Amino acid sequence: MLTLECPCCDVKAEETELAAGGEAHLKRYGPGSTDEEFESYLFVRKNPRGVHFERWRHAYGCGKWFLAARCTATLEVFGTYPAQSKEPPADLQAKIKAKRPDWEGWK
Repeated sequence: MLTLECPCCDVKAEETELAAGGEAHLKRYGPGSTDEEFESYLFVRKNPRGVHFERWRHAYGCGKWFLAARCTATLEVFGTYPAQSKEPPADLQAKIKAKRPDWEGWK
């Protein structure tokens, strides 16, 4: 079972208490965008095998959104961080690189 720590309330929660929200750090397009940009936002996702950044909501806890870094192949969780972050924290990126030397880095 997948266990994530909510950075908002510091509770370790199993995936049954959480709601997945898809890929993190997407550029959102709204009014004034082209059809191609909006289509890309709605339907195109990376879905890599390996390290992936995701959005999660602590549905049966504090109710807040947060972001998590985990490996999709092994379900190893590298860490969680606030949803307002523009990119993964440097210490989390260093932790991923230390455990997964093949990781190509953020973005």
